[in-house]
Amino acid sequence: MFGISFPEILVIAIIAVLALGPQKLPKAMVEIAKYLKIIRKTINDAKQSFDQEVRIAELKEDAKKYKESIAKTKDDIKKKLTFEELEELKSGINKVKTGVTTSLSDIKNEIDEVKKMPENIFENKTENSNDNKSENLTKNNIEEKNSDLKKDENV
Repeated sequence: MFGISFPEILVIAIIAVLALGPQKLPKAMVEIAKYLKIIRKTINDAKQSFDQEVRIAELKEDAKKYKESIAKTKDDIKKKLTFEELEELKSGINKVKTGVTTSLSDIKNEIDEVKKMPENIFENKTENSNDNKSENLTKNNIEEKNSDLKKDENV
């Protein structure tokens, strides 16, 4: 039990018989057994408490590791989501940029066409107006000639 072998226990028993006498020895042995039982129970309780404290400390450390792991994973997920969202925003911005650039180039092309259109319209109007002027001049000339002819006939 405490590293005491049988011969040592025998020597202690012989000394106890000599010291206490045969009449008090059984009562003393019962008392010693009770004290040893109480001591053993106390030692076992202390050992269980110590083991329990060690397990609690290990569990706390494991819980701390898991908590750190979960926090790290959560941060990583947030970062991944953030990067994914940024990529999504970036692609959306690029789409909008492409759309705006396309719209601007379409508007420029339409403006260039509109700039060309008035020149054509003015040229056409100028040509038409020149044609009209020449037609008007021709009509005027014909009318003048007709009026001259009529004057000649009347004379």
